Amino acid sequence: MTTTSAIEIAGLTKSYGDHSVLGGVDLTVPPGTVYALLGANGAGKTTLVRILATLLRADGGTAAVHGHDVAAEPARVRESSSLTGQFAAVDEILTGRENLVLIGELRHLEDAGGIADRLLARFDLTDAAGRRVATYSGGMRRRLDIAMSLIGDPPVLFLDEPTTGLDPQSRLEVWKTVQELAGQGTTVLLTTQYLEEAEHLAHRIAILHGGRIIAEGTLAELKRLLPPATVEYVEKQPTLEDIFLAVVGSDGSDQ
Repeated sequence: MTTTSAIEIAGLTKSYGDHSVLGGVDLTVPPGTVYALLGANGAGKTTLVRILATLLRADGGTAAVHGHDVAAEPARVRESSSLTGQFAAVDEILTGRENLVLIGELRHLEDAGGIADRLLARFDLTDAAGRRVATYSGGMRRRLDIAMSLIGDPPVLFLDEPTTGLDPQSRLEVWKTVQELAGQGTTVLLTTQYLEEAEHLAHRIAILHGGRIIAEGTLAELKRLLPPATVEYVEKQPTLEDIFLAVVGSDGSDQ
């Protein structure tokens, strides 16, 4: 395994009984990038992420995160990465700040309160720090969830369909957060079903289908797989999302 890649996967396989989910996945994720993994429901995206996060064991092949072998060094992998799943893993009874402090204390970090305050400021949640999370909007919960994942400064972050179920404004909030994380050097492996999400965020994109990566590259490289575009003059009508954001505003202010 090379240590120059944030994530390195070779020949990874996983089956459930007679059903093969991953049939030999090869993937290299450069450090400090947003890497989108596209695939339909059941394509194996979540299975792959769970293996990388040491929550599942692969049947075959190798995988490393931040230079640490997933099978041989699971503790080092967990120290180097964090996972945010499809649903925000926050305690609704606690306040936003209490959620962050709790994770800091569970990680045995010094000054958990100071870490919490810095993350609240970083994710524009300071004004809502003392409110119970049950009162938060979907976008605020997701931002808090990602903030909790960053306690301990993991260099690699797995985001498994992070905008599932979010409204357009909340989705834009998450997009902004992901872009900022990559700009600060965090490697983000993003699984998504939303093609526009990958277009907007990803430096590189891989398409998982039938248990294998069938295409990989930058958006420009993937576009070259298709025949040259023909020029047609059509009247562009606004989408419903364009209309919604124009009417309610798209500044992401939902506190």
